[in-house]
Amino acid sequence: MLDKLLLQARSMGASDLHLTPVSVPMVRVDGSLQPLQNEFISREKLEQALLALLPEQEKRQLLQTGEIDTAFSDSLQERCRLNVYRLGGGYAAAIRLLPKEIPDCNSLGLPQTVCQLAESSSGLLLVTGATGSGKSTTLASLVQQINQTRAVHVLTLEDPIEYVYPPGLALINQREVGRDTRSFASGLRSALRQDPDVIMVGELRDAETIGIALTAAETGHLVLATLHTQDAVGTVNRILDVLPDRQHVCTQLADCLLGICCQRLLPRCDRAGRAAAFEVLVATPALRNLIREGRTHQLQSYLQTGARYGMQTMEDAVKALQLRGIIA
Repeated sequence: MLDKLLLQARSMGASDLHLTPVSVPMVRVDGSLQPLQNEFISREKLEQALLALLPEQEKRQLLQTGEIDTAFSDSLQERCRLNVYRLGGGYAAAIRLLPKEIPDCNSLGLPQTVCQLAESSSGLLLVTGATGSGKSTTLASLVQQINQTRAVHVLTLEDPIEYVYPPGLALINQREVGRDTRSFASGLRSALRQDPDVIMVGELRDAETIGIALTAAETGHLVLATLHTQDAVGTVNRILDVLPDRQHVCTQLADCLLGICCQRLLPRCDRAGRAAAFEVLVATPALRNLIREGRTHQLQSYLQTGARYGMQTMEDAVKALQLRGIIA
């Protein structure tokens, strides 16, 4: 049953499949929900299908907590991210359908500046945006670029593991939070003793993880990570606000920041999915000084005038897509 629904959803170009005992199956296509079929799935059949996807440890966690976030490969060996949650005495699920192959930077429309920053040997490169804006895919694309071009040790910390990387020049070790390590913070702390060149952190969820990520970037590692922030300047302020000793953090961030890429997905005019718009902040020497001195109120003005360094505001990114006739 589930394989058939996933196949239907993929054929429609859906990004997500929602299964619940109180509604017909729904899919999200180009950002909007629509029915996949007219028939309800019984509570019993849905529970049986969802539990069959989970190993025993995850079943126990679901019973204890009422929800579980994981990933699986379907019958076509295409990856899916799965969140199962208790609902009215039964279970429901949200399934994110991932591309079979990791998109490259060009196909995502990722600015060349961001791709070049990912070639750095050390520092912190952040990908930010709302939930469902494609941050994980962008991060995976950057890791795959490294995999194709550099013989380095890449250590990833993910919850759950979404994309599986094909063999390349890099040694890529993927660790899953909850299965391989207790938390992002504990996994990141251990990573510093595992001889990585590149560390990819699926999400900087808390102050502890952010602090360790800054230390890792400061000590000669390239750190790629995501944050749930809406714009580049807000990302800087979030990091400075969440950690104690603001002056020390200003210095630390100024020393290690490479750049911030904030993204949004917008519906395409041709109805062929959604296009990504990217705001890009590059840590030039002048911008580092602004952060070091705590003058974050001046960052937006600097971003607006930084085109020669590869920067662009979200407003400019959206206008560029409109001028190319990609979005309305």
